[in-house]
Amino acid sequence: MASETIIQAAFLGLIEGLTEFIPVSSTAHLLLIGHFLGFENPGRAFEVLIQLGAIFAVVGVYFTRLLRIALALPSDPKARKFVIGVLLAFLPAAVVGVLLHDFIKSVLFESPVVICVTLIVGGLLLMWLDSMDLRPRYTEATDYPLSLYFKIGVFQCLAMIPGVSRSGATIGGALLMGADKRSAAEFSFFLAMPTMAGAFAYDLYKNIDILGAEDAKLIAVGFVMSMISGVIVVRTLLDFVSRHGFTPFAWWRIIVGSAGLAGIWVYG
Repeated sequence: MASETIIQAAFLGLIEGLTEFIPVSSTAHLLLIGHFLGFENPGRAFEVLIQLGAIFAVVGVYFTRLLRIALALPSDPKARKFVIGVLLAFLPAAVVGVLLHDFIKSVLFESPVVICVTLIVGGLLLMWLDSMDLRPRYTEATDYPLSLYFKIGVFQCLAMIPGVSRSGATIGGALLMGADKRSAAEFSFFLAMPTMAGAFAYDLYKNIDILGAEDAKLIAVGFVMSMISGVIVVRTLLDFVSRHGFTPFAWWRIIVGSAGLAGIWVYG
């Protein structure tokens, strides 16, 4: 395995952890950077499987809170309602992901122009959303109505299109339906766990026969780097969003999407 390829895998893992939980689309960043680096991997599995590191980052940061919820399940109706809510939110993406998996991986993942355009359009929508005078009705991520959890899950399905952003879709949907910015971002963390774990398991199942030992090493490198950088983002994002909103991420999306289109036009 060339040291250059290992460095590329480490860099992509770093990018995954830094972008997974902010509304800029980690998949779009990985696919665009991989395109320009010439980073190839069987079945586009690397971009999905290294997300496990980001999952571990959330679990690590929220371990005490998750343990408290788990221990309260037998006796606390609120804890049971929250777990049911997370499962309801996860359900739409699970169904759509299984039904459209091959189309997403073989068509959408291979369209850099579509990814760039989606980044730009998503940035404009995020900027518009941040400028709206929304009046939050829900401020606690663990106490949303069950119907709200499910609707957020429907919004998450938009993230099947690379460039939309899973966190952006869930946060944006939650804001439009009455959640405040901090709780919307926090629920996006919770929903990421079953969503990314499910994507990891299904993608591994679909690609296990074509992945070799060298691929596994690259995925392990990306996993470690995404976990380390993911912890940093999870620990700092909520306070940042509370102070600055989502407009900085909107500009980020527009700049990256525009730079990607320029790069494709110049280099192909």
